[in-house]
Amino acid sequence: MKNDPGDTVEAVRAFNRFYTRQIGLLDEGLLKSPFSLSEARVLYELAGHRGRTATDLSRDLGLDAGYLSRMLKKFEASGLIVREISEADGRQAAINLTEAGQDAFAPLNRSSQEQVEALLSGLSGERRSRLVGAMRTVERLLNPAEPGEPYVLRPLQVGDIGWITRRQGMLYAQEYGWDETYEALVAEILVQFVKSYDPEHERCWIAEREGEVVGSVFVVRKSETVAKLRLLYVEPSARGLGIGKRLVEECIAFARSKGYETLTLWTNDILVSARRIYQAAGFVLVDEEKHSSFGKDLVGQTWDLAL
Repeated sequence: MKNDPGDTVEAVRAFNRFYTRQIGLLDEGLLKSPFSLSEARVLYELAGHRGRTATDLSRDLGLDAGYLSRMLKKFEASGLIVREISEADGRQAAINLTEAGQDAFAPLNRSSQEQVEALLSGLSGERRSRLVGAMRTVERLLNPAEPGEPYVLRPLQVGDIGWITRRQGMLYAQEYGWDETYEALVAEILVQFVKSYDPEHERCWIAEREGEVVGSVFVVRKSETVAKLRLLYVEPSARGLGIGKRLVEECIAFARSKGYETLTLWTNDILVSARRIYQAAGFVLVDEEKHSSFGKDLVGQTWDLAL
């Protein structure tokens, strides 16, 4: 299921309108100050970093050089900033706030803090966490991190079973059109894992990034010699970081350490990205069969890895 581009654009524009009203960006002066949004951004940057040059500000804030130059001249005439020869590059001037500039910035900074506190005051701790998580997701999607950004793998915790069931159900519905019977299957597998969990021979890994679950995988005991890899998934926002490959590697290492002779898994041929990970890890396709499941006609596949 794909979103219509027009719907996506309108959704982003609607969010922008909502958010600008929330934080007062349409007011004549930001936070009831004499400064515009762009002027406040420059003051924030100068307050937090000494020795910034006009080139630094233009690049980091995305401001037109001519517009920024006029703004800095205005600040200088008002006694808010002072320019000095940059120690890093003698051809450029380092810009710093004067004492008057610090005094002008202080109430702006305080008002911003109070405004955010007021916005959050009506939210419970759980809703605040969800809000911050959503903001981080927006930031990450619009400003992707460099590949290899750190994440952590941890064991199963309370709340993970429900989360994984919901996310896998939603993702496979969105990406492949599978119906609610797949979510029910995930729930059955995970309930059985928890009820019969054998920590000596079974394991789960949860991938977490910035406090959010972004992937998971399970190894369950099938027999004394065979372990089964189950329910590998990675959130779209975290794909490309090597998390899927790492999760599969953890499964293989664990299965070998426990003396299993074979690690097996069942998947469907349309899950191309996952199959590529399995093939790269040395799994071999040993069987495939057409079936009708989850509201679709599919081709199920069994892959084995000799340990």
